[in-house]
Amino acid sequence: MAESGLMEDILETAEAWSGDGHQVALATVTRTWGSSPRPVGSQLVVRQDGSFRGSVSGGCIEAAVVAGAREAMADGKVRTLEFTVSNERAWEVGLTCGGTVQVFIAPLK
Repeated sequence: MAESGLMEDILETAEAWSGDGHQVALATVTRTWGSSPRPVGSQLVVRQDGSFRGSVSGGCIEAAVVAGAREAMADGKVRTLEFTVSNERAWEVGLTCGGTVQVFIAPLK
């Protein structure tokens, strides 16, 4: 039940920020394999200034997801980011848990 409440809070935050005139993007964990910090369905809302709420990784890849969300807001295009232990970028952002996390990012209008 706590997960559901958190998801509602993320969506309410997205709506409030958008209503206040901010550009907003929503990042959602769409796939995991092996050991992953957050389950499928976990979400993060990002504002164009880099402010964010929620979690898609417990911290280890969130900086990269926030950067991807800001890029999505700038170009208006959705994107999917994937982090794996075999991916050099995963080590760079700290995903050393041995799993794979796929995150879908969509700018909201």
